Amino acid sequence: MDVPESSPPSSPERIAALVRQNYAFVWRLLRRLGLREGDADDAAQQVFLTASNRLGDIEPERERSFLYGVALHVGSRARRSQGRRREEPLEAAGEREAREPNAEQVLERRQARELLDALLDEMPEELRVVFVLFELEELSTPQIAELCELPLGTAASRLRRAREDFEQRVARIEARRRFAGGEP
Repeated sequence: MDVPESSPPSSPERIAALVRQNYAFVWRLLRRLGLREGDADDAAQQVFLTASNRLGDIEPERERSFLYGVALHVGSRARRSQGRRREEPLEAAGEREAREPNAEQVLERRQARELLDALLDEMPEELRVVFVLFELEELSTPQIAELCELPLGTAASRLRRAREDFEQRVARIEARRRFAGGEP
């Protein structure tokens, strides 16, 4: 009787390498899925705790796909929780602003980031995920298809629809600014 190959053993070295190689990707994904910085930090930790607990079940070549799926789940749960508590503690706002240099440039970047986050928040999740992975994470369409476990044609179609959706949202904002007499 053949004995099935066992999954790679759980090890501190493997989880450390997993965190080193993928933390920035997971954190950015959570941010672009609508979480605030502090919430993205907490959610990223939750993603890697889940991975640590299930490390023996994760095939080495499927680690990023596993982290992606967990990040989507954790991010979705965190967004629902975030919707119930919209306020930011006063001391957190003060700490965040105290770390930021050059007020004018920071303001411009913050406004651009807030606008991007707002646009992404409004997009349907299936389109937002593909858009973020392609445009912000710079993954190829085949990589996105593999990561999201989608047929290549579906990933390409979602990306096309996501770009159209994003461009329409940007055009509406620019039209509102022109109408209000603001700068485009």
